[in-house]
Amino acid sequence: MNSTSSLFSQMLSLINRADFKKRVKEMGIDKHLKGFSCWDQFVSMLFCQLAQAKSLREICGGLKCCLGKLNHLGVKKVPTKSNLSYANSKRNWELYEKTFYDLLKFCQRSGSFVKKKKFRFSNKLYSLDASIIDLCITMFDWAKFRRTKGAIKLHLLLDHDGYLPVFLNISDGKMHEVNIAKTLKLPPDSILAIDMGYTDYKQYNNWTTSGIWFVTRQKSNAAYKVISKRKLPRNRNILSDEIIKLTGFYSSKDYPGELRRIVVFDKVKNKEIVLLTNNLKFGATTIASIYKDRWEIEIFFKTIKQNLRVKTFVGTSANAVKIQIWTALIAILLIKYIKHTSKLCWSMSNLITMLRWNLFTYRDLKEWINDPYKIPPNQIIKQPMLPNWDSICTVN
Repeated sequence: MNSTSSLFSQMLSLINRADFKKRVKEMGIDKHLKGFSCWDQFVSMLFCQLAQAKSLREICGGLKCCLGKLNHLGVKKVPTKSNLSYANSKRNWELYEKTFYDLLKFCQRSGSFVKKKKFRFSNKLYSLDASIIDLCITMFDWAKFRRTKGAIKLHLLLDHDGYLPVFLNISDGKMHEVNIAKTLKLPPDSILAIDMGYTDYKQYNNWTTSGIWFVTRQKSNAAYKVISKRKLPRNRNILSDEIIKLTGFYSSKDYPGELRRIVVFDKVKNKEIVLLTNNLKFGATTIASIYKDRWEIEIFFKTIKQNLRVKTFVGTSANAVKIQIWTALIAILLIKYIKHTSKLCWSMSNLITMLRWNLFTYRDLKEWINDPYKIPPNQIIKQPMLPNWDSICTVN
């Protein structure tokens, strides 16, 4: 007899059911529900992400195949396509957003995500970036981007302590990244690594007055004058380190203070990268490393797009699309939590693939994550004796 539940059930146990029910009651989503509960819907959509189901039919069919194992998941009713479609289009997507942030707090308090001593400073380091998801304008008519193209944009803030997504905003494709950056409330003395698309000198000045450091790339047409030059580190890829002031008509008014311009030579791409920062204390090599670590947010976007269902959707309404994206973020938090508790050096893609193949395997999750190929003694299956087809064919 199995003494544990399925891996999928143990992953779901990381979600606080009491908090989930509290959120449902606060938002009044449970009123007039008949049979198919919000938890049933949540489990179905999380199964969509972890099993990479491509349609409502695959979600419902996949859960029906495991009908005897759903009691461990707390699922009372296997969804039908019409039930799940209606729930995704009508039930408020903000429930999934709040569930994500509840799970994020649990991950941050758990201690599994130990701060990596990659840098010498103790400042909080964040990366901010956006990624566009293309949609068919004829099916997603609410997501207008261009005349013949639809799209939504994911704005993400990544905390480099454990590389956890701590902020997500889903907007239409026309929303500029700077408008989202203005809404962020970062702790003082934190460092924000951003790309050149966030260039806004007035916002740079607001961050500086608030005690927030930023590292970005300088535009090639930026007008400036050199105030002083700093000593370069030896045997490094730093070509220049200068203190500058902006001289453009509008840029000098928006940012009247001093900035630091660092030119780094990228050996891989064989080109120069010009960085701009308001931090005058850190070494030039540290500033270059901070911007290089911004690549982690690009890896994060690539991970969720390649391994989870955020490019194709099982519903066409705005509510259904947002539910699916927030469920993907919940799934990535669960997978990252499991990854950090393992002694093995899992890659995210391999771990997601192995979990997809073993969702309904009855193993202790803590043991499985460290030795996924071990077969428990009580689950060793004896192969039945197969007929000797060679002898049968010879007799005939």
